[in-house]
Amino acid sequence: MISIIILILPSINAVSMNVKSNNNSVQKIDLKNTDYDLFIITPKTFNLWLKPLESFKNKMGVKTVIITLEDIYSCSENQGRDDAEKIKYFIKEGIEVWNIKYVMLVGGQKGQTKSWYLPARYVETGNNWESEILSDLYYADIYDSEGGFSSWDSDGDGKYAEWWYGDQPEDTGIDFHPDIAVGRLPCRNFLEVKIMVDKIIDYETEKTNKDWFNKILTIAGDTYPEIYNPLWVGYEGEYYADKAIENMTGFTPTRLYTSDGSLTGYKDIISSYNQGYGFVYFCGHGNPMSWSTHLPNSNKWTQSFQVTHIQQLKNKNMYPICVIGGCHNLQFDVTVFNYFDEVKRFRGEYTPECMGWWMARKVDGGNIATLGITALGYTKEDKESFRGGSEELEVQFFKQIGQDKIENLGDAWARAISWYIDTYPVPRGDTTLTNDSWIDQEVVQTWVLLGDPSLKIGGY
Repeated sequence: MISIIILILPSINAVSMNVKSNNNSVQKIDLKNTDYDLFIITPKTFNLWLKPLESFKNKMGVKTVIITLEDIYSCSENQGRDDAEKIKYFIKEGIEVWNIKYVMLVGGQKGQTKSWYLPARYVETGNNWESEILSDLYYADIYDSEGGFSSWDSDGDGKYAEWWYGDQPEDTGIDFHPDIAVGRLPCRNFLEVKIMVDKIIDYETEKTNKDWFNKILTIAGDTYPEIYNPLWVGYEGEYYADKAIENMTGFTPTRLYTSDGSLTGYKDIISSYNQGYGFVYFCGHGNPMSWSTHLPNSNKWTQSFQVTHIQQLKNKNMYPICVIGGCHNLQFDVTVFNYFDEVKRFRGEYTPECMGWWMARKVDGGNIATLGITALGYTKEDKESFRGGSEELEVQFFKQIGQDKIENLGDAWARAISWYIDTYPVPRGDTTLTNDSWIDQEVVQTWVLLGDPSLKIGGY
C-alpha cells in the first residue's frame, strides 16, 4: 500500500506532532496520520484545486495530505537560509519522521513572470553556454556523502553545486543520489493544476481497453553525423532508441527513424502519437520550444516538432510516459519576455512554456508525465572516455520499468539516476577531477521529472 502526503492547514481531527531537528529547532506540523509515502507540497493558492487528488489517492489506499508552503515556512524558523532550503529541510523531516517515499512539488512560475509559486533551485554548474541550471535533484538528494544534511553549498557562499567547466568543484561532498523520489508539476495557474489532477485520476483509473499502454514509440535519427567527426560512426539516436525497446520487455514497438524514411518531420510524430502509446522516447536535439534530429550522415534536419504542434495531439485517455532526449526541452523557467533578450531569443527560450511541460498539461492529449533535461544535454560524444552521457541514463530508465518491473514512476526516475552515478561516479576528496566527471554530475542534476512521482505506471 502506498501512502501520500498533501500538506494542508490543520483539520479538527488532526494530530499535533512536535518534530525536533538535528540543530535543535522545533517544528510543529498537524497531520492526521503518523506515516505517509508522499508529500504534495504546494502554495496555499492551489490547495483547493488539489483536494480532488487528495480524496482520490486516499480512496485508492494511498494515504495523502496536502502541505502548504506557508505552513512549512512558518515552522522552519531556524532551518534554511532561503525558501528552497526550508522545503528541503522539511522533506528531510518527512523521511525521518513520516517515512515518506515521494514528494510532488506543485508550482512553477507565476504566469510569464520570473516570480515563483514554488521556488526552483538554480545551481552554479556553469559553462560558456549557461552560468546556472535548474535542478530539482537538489530536493531529492537530502544527505551528503557523510550522511548529514546536503546543502549543496559546502563553502557556504550561497552558490549551490558550484563547479565551472574546466575547473575544480568549489562545493564538495555531494553524492547526487536521490534519497527520495521527486517530481514537479510546474503549474503557472489553477487551470493547469486542475488539468493535471484530472489527467492523473483518469490515467490511474481508466477502465477502457488499455492495449495502447503496451506499446512504445521511439523517434530518432543520426544525432551526431559522421561528416562532422570520424568517431561519430553509426546512427546514435536510433541505436539508443533500439536499446530502450530492448529494455521494454513485452511492449510492442513502433519506430520513427530517419534511416528508413519513417521520420521526416513533425507530421510523422503527430500521426503516430495519436494512435496511443504507453511510452514515447525522443532521442535527438532540442531547445525549450522544439525538437529535431539529423538525416543519416547529413547536415540536414528533420522538420522540427514545435510547441505550436502540441495542439494537434489528440490521444485522449492514451497518455504516455514520455522521455525527451535533447537540450533544454524541459527548461521550465522560460517566458515570452525572453524574446527581448537577443541571446535567449536565439536559444528558443521565449516560448510561453517549455515543450516537456506543455505536452504534459495538454488537455485531451499529450503526456501523463515528461522526463528530460533542463539545460544542455551531454552525451558520450562530449566525454573523453566516450562512455556515459544522458542517453545511457534514459535507456536505464526504461530498463527499470521493462525489466526490473518498477511500478511507480518516481522510483524509476530515482533508480536510474542512482545507477548512473554508481556507474560513472564523481570522485570526492582531494582527487583532481576531469571534465568527464563534470559532465556526469551535470547529466544527473539536469534530468527532471515533470509529473506525479507516485504515479502507478499503467494505472491500477
